[in-house]
Amino acid sequence: VQLQASGGGLVQTGGSLRLSCVVSGRTFSSYAMGWFRQAPGKEREFVAAISWTGGSTYYADSVKNRFTVSRDNAKNTVYLQMNSLKPEDTAVYYCAADARPVTGQAMGVIEYKNWGQGTLVTVSS
Repeated sequence: VQLQASGGGLVQTGGSLRLSCVVSGRTFSSYAMGWFRQAPGKEREFVAAISWTGGSTYYADSVKNRFTVSRDNAKNTVYLQMNSLKPEDTAVYYCAADARPVTGQAMGVIEYKNWGQGTLVTVSS
């Protein structure tokens, strides 16, 4: 399976961006999808995830109520809508996929098997 993330860019504090991740090669609808980020000098961290049906989502506390993860199985695409962006959201964002039927908090702790390249989000103060 191949994952292609896009949508990053430069935005001011308080602004919004929407990231997209297109998945090809396998049945997208059978995958749980996650978003992760890695800031300069820091370890990669979990951001948000959505189950294969879209019925379950899970967020890191740092982005809860600001970010929304969604998916369109007809387009093989998962989205991350990011609102009220802060400078500390600056990072390279990665999408990931896993075929296990995980939901809820489990989506934040499993080791995802498939990863895309990152897209850079920079939030200026």
